[in-house]
Amino acid sequence: MSEPVESGPRVVQVEVSRDQAGQRVDNFLIARLKGVPRSRIYRLLRKGEVRVNRGRVRAEYRLEAGDLVRIPPVRQAEAAPTPVPGASLRARLDTGILLETDDLIVLDKPSGLAVHGGSGVSLGVIEALRASRSDTFLELVHRLDRGTSGCLLVAKKRSALRALQQQLRDGTVGKTYLTLVAGRWPKGLECIDAPLRKRTLPSGEQRVRPDVAGKSAVTRFRVVRRFETATLLEVDLETGRTHQIRVHCQSAGHPLVGDDKYGDDLINSGAREAGLRRLFLHAQRLRFRDPSTGKTLIVEAPVPDDLQSYINCIQ
Repeated sequence: MSEPVESGPRVVQVEVSRDQAGQRVDNFLIARLKGVPRSRIYRLLRKGEVRVNRGRVRAEYRLEAGDLVRIPPVRQAEAAPTPVPGASLRARLDTGILLETDDLIVLDKPSGLAVHGGSGVSLGVIEALRASRSDTFLELVHRLDRGTSGCLLVAKKRSALRALQQQLRDGTVGKTYLTLVAGRWPKGLECIDAPLRKRTLPSGEQRVRPDVAGKSAVTRFRVVRRFETATLLEVDLETGRTHQIRVHCQSAGHPLVGDDKYGDDLINSGAREAGLRRLFLHAQRLRFRDPSTGKTLIVEAPVPDDLQSYINCIQ
């Protein structure tokens, strides 16, 4: 059984239960050290002040049932009031549910809404869902960029979370995106295999670039339709690196329309004048195995009205 973590000048030893097994140690600590900045938690891990089975671990270490986690004395600030989603946001999320079972939810995430709070965002998808379903375990299985719309997978049980994240690690989850890129996509360019490296700027902003010393990243492309100055693509991810589609397309000389981080300012300005106010990237389809039945599930999110309107405008 897990012991509650108390603020105060003493070390706490927490034994990991079977239900808690499988989660990363950093997430385990974040959930228990309420009010403690994430930067402080990662510093505790780097300095070895947090120990698992008396040994140092990295933030990505996945806990196992029976692990003994040593948590040092940490002063915890008084927790800020939990943000409450407004009626319009709750309704938007409710109507955006594409699939719900006892184990999971697939949600059609709106563009402009972060998947979780932090970095100046007080309320994200997961916080809004938890506020509406306070008696249900809810955790993100994966993430989408704030500007990206479409299929987002949320687990309703820790066992389902472990099973679905294992599918992600095994590469058996199919993730298909719809995007519009600048220019005419080259015939025959069906795959980009280029490692990516992430770096954090002094401002805290994350940037990604191709780098042979980075992590493996493979993206596959299929042309849906060619326009005079743009190409509509279906994109399948074999890996799930930060900003992978955006950086791979930019590296090919065809940045995503509406991409304010890696895109072309002149192209984006023209798109805004034509009514596109966002990144043209939509998580169109998810394919995965149901954690309970093993049956393959395929869920699709319809093309949002604003993206369809822009397509109609340029054809």
